[in-house]
Parts: sequence; C-alpha cells; structure tokens
Amino acid sequence: METEAKIKMIIDELRPYLMNDGGNIEFIKYEDKIVYIKLSGACAECSAIDLTLKEGIASAIKEEIPEVLDVVNIA
Repeated sequence: METEAKIKMIIDELRPYLMNDGGNIEFIKYEDKIVYIKLSGACAECSAIDLTLKEGIASAIKEEIPEVLDVVNIA
C-alpha cells in the first residue's frame, strides 16, 4: 500500500474520535515527507489543538509510517 493511502487510512481511523468532540480532520496532501491536514469544527478553536496534533495525530501517523517527518495543520 502506498504511503498516501496508509495516511488516509490512519486519518479515517482517528476521525470518529475527533467527531465525538465536535471536530473533524481532512487530509490535504503528503509532500516531502510532511503530512498536511486541516482540523475543523471544535478542533479548529480548541486550546488543546497543538496537543491533539502532535501527541495524537502525528504520533499515530509516525508510528505506522516512520518516514513521515511532521504533520502540519493548515488553518
């Protein structure tokens, strides 16, 4: 399975958790070993957005796909 497809699969697995808190996540692109996403809904205004991004989303993606260097939220 190609890297982008794996990333989308992981994001799809994380989405229900974010939706439970009124948020959502959208895959934008994978380029130069960086994943670009867009957090929306409650996630976009949450004070814990950095924690969610780094400790939750980025950790889950990097654990499955070690070549990913970073996950960036496009505001």
